[in-house]
Amino acid sequence: MSTVHTPQTTAEALLADGTTVGIRPIGPDDRQAVLDLHNDGLSEESRRMRFFGVSRNAPGQAADRLCGAPRAGLLALGAWVGEELVGEADCELLDEPPDTAELALAVADRWHHRGVATLLLEHLVHAARAAGVRFFEADTLFGNRAVHRVFADLGLPLQRRFAQGEVRVRVPLDETDERYRSAVDERGRRADVASLGALLRPASVAVVGVSRREGSVGRTVLAKIRQGGFTGEAWAVNPHAGEIDGEPAYPSVGALPAVPDLVVLAVPVAAVPGVAEECGAAGVRALVVLTSGLGADEARRLMRACRRHSMRLVGPNSLGTAQTDPAVRLDAEFGGAFPRPGSAGVAVQSGGVGIALLSRLAWLGIGVSSFVSLGDKYDVSGNDLLQWWETDGRTDLALLHLESFGSPRAFARTARRVTRTIPVLTVDAGRSIAGRRGAASHTAAAATPTVTREALFRQAGITATRSIEELVEAAALLHAQPLPAPRGAVAVVSNAGGIGILAADACAEAGLVLPELPVELGELLPPGASVRNPVDTTAAIRPAELALFLHALDREEAIDAILVCLAPTALCDTPVHGPVHALLEGPARRRVPIAAVLLDQQVPVRYRTCADGGSLPAYSDTVAAARALAHARDRARWLAEPPPEPAALPADGPDCDRRTARSLVDGYLTAHPEGGWLDPLTTTDLLEAYGLPLVTTVWARDERATSVAANGLGRLGHEGKVALKAYWPGQVHKSAAGAVRTGLATDAEVRAAYREFTRRFDPELAGAVVQPMAPPGVELLVGVVQDQVFGPLVVLGLGGTAADVLADRVARLAPLSDRDLAAMVAELRSAPLLLGNGGAPPVDLAAVRSVLSRLSRLADDFPELAEADLNPVIARPDGAVCVDARVRLEPRPSFDPYLRRLRRPALAERT
Repeated sequence: MSTVHTPQTTAEALLADGTTVGIRPIGPDDRQAVLDLHNDGLSEESRRMRFFGVSRNAPGQAADRLCGAPRAGLLALGAWVGEELVGEADCELLDEPPDTAELALAVADRWHHRGVATLLLEHLVHAARAAGVRFFEADTLFGNRAVHRVFADLGLPLQRRFAQGEVRVRVPLDETDERYRSAVDERGRRADVASLGALLRPASVAVVGVSRREGSVGRTVLAKIRQGGFTGEAWAVNPHAGEIDGEPAYPSVGALPAVPDLVVLAVPVAAVPGVAEECGAAGVRALVVLTSGLGADEARRLMRACRRHSMRLVGPNSLGTAQTDPAVRLDAEFGGAFPRPGSAGVAVQSGGVGIALLSRLAWLGIGVSSFVSLGDKYDVSGNDLLQWWETDGRTDLALLHLESFGSPRAFARTARRVTRTIPVLTVDAGRSIAGRRGAASHTAAAATPTVTREALFRQAGITATRSIEELVEAAALLHAQPLPAPRGAVAVVSNAGGIGILAADACAEAGLVLPELPVELGELLPPGASVRNPVDTTAAIRPAELALFLHALDREEAIDAILVCLAPTALCDTPVHGPVHALLEGPARRRVPIAAVLLDQQVPVRYRTCADGGSLPAYSDTVAAARALAHARDRARWLAEPPPEPAALPADGPDCDRRTARSLVDGYLTAHPEGGWLDPLTTTDLLEAYGLPLVTTVWARDERATSVAANGLGRLGHEGKVALKAYWPGQVHKSAAGAVRTGLATDAEVRAAYREFTRRFDPELAGAVVQPMAPPGVELLVGVVQDQVFGPLVVLGLGGTAADVLADRVARLAPLSDRDLAAMVAELRSAPLLLGNGGAPPVDLAAVRSVLSRLSRLADDFPELAEADLNPVIARPDGAVCVDARVRLEPRPSFDPYLRRLRRPALAERT
């Protein structure tokens, strides 16, 4: 390890009170800052605790050690607020025991109890692990309660030894410990929520750029703030107007009567960075930037101002925000209507989508707890909003429209937690991106953006819809009705046979089931009615009969949901006494969810008020109703499962040798700085380091060596035969190139095959891979692709030469949980082949899951593994073996998705 002082290594993160700090290595240029911290920042008592005494030379010695010439074995990180160093944490390798570093901490007294030490330790743990450190040790005074509390709250197991008033603390640095990750998540959630208070519960607001012109954005927003009944102070800022609409206008933020919590910017592009800097210098804690069209320079300056002054930012290119909490009542957006108060949290990237969604929710009758138009999403994201809604005490439904993900793995962890308590729905935008990723393997071809996003949503428990209409349809049911049982057994009831059949078809296509109903229920129906599911009550059913029948259905244990489809008829004297009236006279909430399809309804979905005051979702179309019930069933299934945990793998050792794998990866990338496809032997060595089952492989470089290898391996092969595969650097699809020969039984056949390879592939040919023929079984594709944003995506599908033609695949994002492993096998269309079809014995599913789990962990441990394609993996009742594999490495930095830090948007790409 060594100290390095480069601005590019700065990570920005939130303290417990929402303050933004920068974490970066301490270097030679920081000597004065380190001296100031230890001299002026620490009280005499703090220095005694830090240095075990009050020596005047101790601060200088610490500065010399931390800021001297870089040396191996020392890693030091500082926490900076603006130009002030508010804390440092360092570790230095010990000679004994190995893999252990001595730890030291110091935090300025006035920054105590804000989480500085804990945040520094989290980043030091990450950096030290990457440098090969496995344990921290620290000597502390027995009375140093503050540092003992920091260690205890970290989330990692501790070992303590007491001796003569001192405590020796030993901390194993296991970042994969779920307790540690959960503790980091909880600290991040608290800090995030604290930082959003000024944005979503401001006590005062200023709008900068309020024009005299009617209809201008700034003036419209200010008018809505005032007309909406904002409970705090609202000020206008315009350097060219003394008053606007009879209220004073101030020339600058600095001239306001008080510092506002929140400032809304509606100023020209060129003015945005300067106004943001002025706001930060004044002490403003949150910005909403409505301005669009920022270039890269304006964007970077805006972000620097926000991070330097601990301001959270919504936008730019935002429609604004709204908060309907009676204690706030803030409507700071320029949409056409005031959001209706309620309990749905709404976050959108597109202003147009936001306007449409708010309009549909208002018409339906679902009110909003808070609304945020994220715009270009430089800072505040969907992840932030989920954490706010999780704890705001008002939100029971979350609706998202996200066009991009800055930190999808952090988003997934947050969503997994939040969806346990409230439904989270999203519009899956961006599915139509043309073309497949430019990669060469079967796995990479399967890893489209749509597949990746679907994996994210599925694993996080998010209800993903394909349009605003479908989002609202699902929200209407989830907001007003109980969840069905996970089976999804639906009873369809209609007063017209044709519409009942259409509803049954829609349910079946949505994956719902229609069980047989007890024939005794037919006694409750008029003559000529059919009790088969779908139930045809006939148009002659009387309201009382329908009400009694629905009540009986609600008590049937085999039924999880009821779908009532009603067509208007003229058989009743007045509509008041018709079947709809009977439906609404019953309770809105029953044991099972109930939805209606009303054929004369003009709008896609609306609430109908029942006699008990509750809401019944009514749809105009059977497909929409069935789709909403399926979404509810999927949520019920998600909640019925225990929270997923990463699938277990053996610890470091012969069966999972991370050190050997690291040596192979580093060695290859040192020799090939641009990366590339591994040769057969290196591929085998890397996969075997993680215990992946591979058929015995010999790489022979000429005909004679091929013959010798085939003679030795033949006795291991099925029916004494071998396979021969031509190899040349950069090769990907052997079969498509005609580079595979199987079932070779004699030396003459082996030599003939090699000579053919020579004729076809010289001068590229670098030899041949010789393998014993594996016994037949089900051929599978198992692969992984590293997505630079989403992380590793693991793919399972039917394999062999027809892998791309059949396209029977499922995918999940790593790390895989036990639930993921089971679901991936079950979701294949070809699953019956694995479970035993036509009397054939089932394959060893545990072996298949082991391959998936090990490949997932390999990709999770090594971001340099750009893609791996194991095809085919032959699954049999007695195990699974991979007979062909390709691995590509790329130089990529290690990225810990669980490390607390504010994301960095790609500002240079924005225009």
